[in-house]
Amino acid sequence: MPSLDRIARSFLLWEVAAGFALTLKYMFRPKVTVNYPYERSPQGPRFRGEHALRRYPNGEERCIACKLCEAICPAQAITIEAEPREDGSRRATRYDIDMTKCIYCGFCQEACPVDAIVEGPTLEFCTETREELLYNKDKLLANGDRWESLIAATLEADARYR
Repeated sequence: MPSLDRIARSFLLWEVAAGFALTLKYMFRPKVTVNYPYERSPQGPRFRGEHALRRYPNGEERCIACKLCEAICPAQAITIEAEPREDGSRRATRYDIDMTKCIYCGFCQEACPVDAIVEGPTLEFCTETREELLYNKDKLLANGDRWESLIAATLEADARYR
């Protein structure tokens, strides 16, 4: 008897009818698709986007050139050069990130002892040439200056879990 049932279902195209019924069921429900350029889906608090270098409130850059972010980067996308300053502290003279290599893992942000390098809130940073994705220290500091209030709020909200 099971074979007759199977034969009847194949002749009556039961699977096609069930699929069509499912399509009709979802056709009249509200749509869940986001119309991207005009509507935005909410970002999580730990979203990892475009990189930024932060400054202290007095304007001095935070990076102490410890090179932990360079060492921990699995894609080897970060390059740092440092030299001592006249007051004896070390600061980065060159801080480059090749965004074409970056895998946005967030290890650099987690390794930094002074929260100098962070991954910012920007999702959209397309370019026309590869050279525009080679970020230098000036561009990273400009990103940090632009998003400082948002980055600080995100880090403060996340401080309980660190």
